Amino acid sequence: MRLLIVEDEKRLALSLAKGLTAEGYAVDVVHDGLEGLHMASENPYDLLILDIMLPGMNGYRVCATLRAAGNDVPILMLTAKDGEYDEAEGLDTGADDYLTKPFSYVVLVARIKALLRRRGSAGSASPVIELGEFRVDTAARRVHRGEEEIVLTAKEFAVLEQLSLRAGEVVSKSEILEHVWDFAYEGDPNIVEVYVSTLRRKLGAALIKTVRGAGYRLEAAR
Repeated sequence: MRLLIVEDEKRLALSLAKGLTAEGYAVDVVHDGLEGLHMASENPYDLLILDIMLPGMNGYRVCATLRAAGNDVPILMLTAKDGEYDEAEGLDTGADDYLTKPFSYVVLVARIKALLRRRGSAGSASPVIELGEFRVDTAARRVHRGEEEIVLTAKEFAVLEQLSLRAGEVVSKSEILEHVWDFAYEGDPNIVEVYVSTLRRKLGAALIKTVRGAGYRLEAAR
């Protein structure tokens, strides 16, 4: 899952990004409302964490502009204000949820997971993907072979999730990098091969096929 944080408190934004990256999300961060609007309009994010008090354009206007353009990305608003009027205004502009600072990081993660589950349900998509003997639960972020749980790290699961969501299709290395790491990743692109190799070792070599020169394909049935 790819998230965008639009927050002008840089220490808070980077702290959230670090924590959410450890949870297995790909996270982009910007500190200005106009830049946030541009990023959210140009990239396919799964969720937007949007502060209200921002330079350039406030969060209310960013949210309203995205909704007016038909962008239905889930939006979790953050604000230092506290009051029913602020919450109502935020939700009236199209936000999906609202969190007042200071907030618990655990609560933030729970709200994010709830919004992502809700989005999946709204699209009639089951959070559990059946792949032959494997069950990939994208909500609980767990994988089972029959009754046995196969323990994956956050990044391993994120790579598997991208392949599972498009089971039977070829997914390029660049697409995996974009959704599991972030758009600005400048490390070794072969990191994808490392994680695919680990997944093959844990799940079985036959599950993920290499399509030479194109990417990887997760077999829909085994």
